[in-house]
Amino acid sequence: MFWCRYVTWDEPAAMDRVHQVIAEGADGCKLHRSIPMEKAMNNIVIAYAQNGEAIRPEQGYPLRLVVPGWEGNTHVKWLRRIKAVDQPYMGREETSKYTDLMPDGKARQFTFVMEAKSVITFPSGRDKLPGPGFYEITGLAWSGRGLIESVEVSIDGGQSWQEAQFQEPRHPVALTRFRLPWRWEGQEVTLRSRCTDETGYVQPSREALIEARGLNTRYHYNGITAWKVSSDGSVQNAYA
Repeated sequence: MFWCRYVTWDEPAAMDRVHQVIAEGADGCKLHRSIPMEKAMNNIVIAYAQNGEAIRPEQGYPLRLVVPGWEGNTHVKWLRRIKAVDQPYMGREETSKYTDLMPDGKARQFTFVMEAKSVITFPSGRDKLPGPGFYEITGLAWSGRGLIESVEVSIDGGQSWQEAQFQEPRHPVALTRFRLPWRWEGQEVTLRSRCTDETGYVQPSREALIEARGLNTRYHYNGITAWKVSSDGSVQNAYA
């Protein structure tokens, strides 16, 4: 880890001007993100190992940033440089890439926290159920704001919802597994899940997100995912 000479820690007056940390990767695009100093001094991890071994190349060897609760694009891989600066860099990733143009013409910028999100992992895209019978719907939910309080699952496209069970333990700012027993009768159905975190934030529908943010939300999308199960048992994204 290298701290640039922009600011040195033994200059108190200079430190008063530090508001951001710029993390830069050694990948081809030199991806970099500005991170407020408050977050940097809170719980950011510079990771060199995972599951008892050195981080693998695809995970960012030899070093990567881990920013708990924040979107994955801030978890800079192949970390090669950290700079302490007095303002965001306003580089490509923070302007043209991760900035959303809203329907009213304003820009939504510096989206950091991972908003509550859930997804059904079984059955899901490209699965094929062998036939009618008993199944267990399973999935994952998470929120950068804290603990997942509840997950609901719909087997009729969102007309009604059932409370799913958690697989304990649950931890704040971590993946939470959920499950729901389900008997499929062989008809076409649409499966959805939505979660609520401990702040009361409820995962929005795709339609609600589009209404609020327009169609420029692909980098920060946390809307409800819908899987269509056809009568032959094949599963695909209902929005495809």
